[in-house]
Amino acid sequence: MANRRCIQTLTQHLYKSKLRPNPLPSLHHLTTLAQIPNLPPKSHHTFSTPHFNTSPTNFTAYRHFSSDRRDDSDEDDSEYDDDEMEKNSAVKREYSQEEKESEAAAIGYKVIGQLQRSDRVFKLYEPVFAVIQIGAHQFKVSNGDCIYTEKLKFCEVNDKLILNKVLMLGSKTQTMIGRPVLPEAAVHAVVEEHALDAKVIIFKKKRRKNYRRTKGHRQELTKLRITDIEGIEKPEMPTPAKKVEKAAVAA
Repeated sequence: MANRRCIQTLTQHLYKSKLRPNPLPSLHHLTTLAQIPNLPPKSHHTFSTPHFNTSPTNFTAYRHFSSDRRDDSDEDDSEYDDDEMEKNSAVKREYSQEEKESEAAAIGYKVIGQLQRSDRVFKLYEPVFAVIQIGAHQFKVSNGDCIYTEKLKFCEVNDKLILNKVLMLGSKTQTMIGRPVLPEAAVHAVVEEHALDAKVIIFKKKRRKNYRRTKGHRQELTKLRITDIEGIEKPEMPTPAKKVEKAAVAA
């Protein structure tokens, strides 16, 4: 810093000396005219104008404090994250049929086909339950139940699915537990709709840093209707005729 200041002061003195003419000698201490020096005649002094850089690029130095620098970096990071999210949402990868089947099997389902009007997949309630796994979540379901899962990528509305990751089957008479999956068990379901969950607010704040960020998120969900459970003996349901007979005997 000291060397820089010295160089600046020297350049200022040189610049001023070029702009000003040579000073005249003082005449107060001269007593006789013979001692007065012969002054040159008056002439128009021509001074060379200093050359300034008129280029449009001006380099200015800025001083950054720690708090400002941290805030700027946070803002830049947030903008970068938003740009990355927009790019990722804009670009969609195309999957082959084999890749779709392999990823669906890893999640825990398989698409059979579209539901037709002639199909009679919906049945009456049966006293059987199953514990299934879809992705990272587990559900206890019975015939006719409705569940919401994270959005399944490779299925559309009215698609028939087989949920093959069955961890447990149970009824009034028996219970079957997989290690970890029951290979011969299967749960049939139908995709009813793709929906959005309620909005969740994400608020971030750093005190004394003037940093606040508010974002909202709605999770994409898929609604499934359970139609059938296979792999376990189903007990017979009692017929309502017996109740009528009992009511007649009581009367």
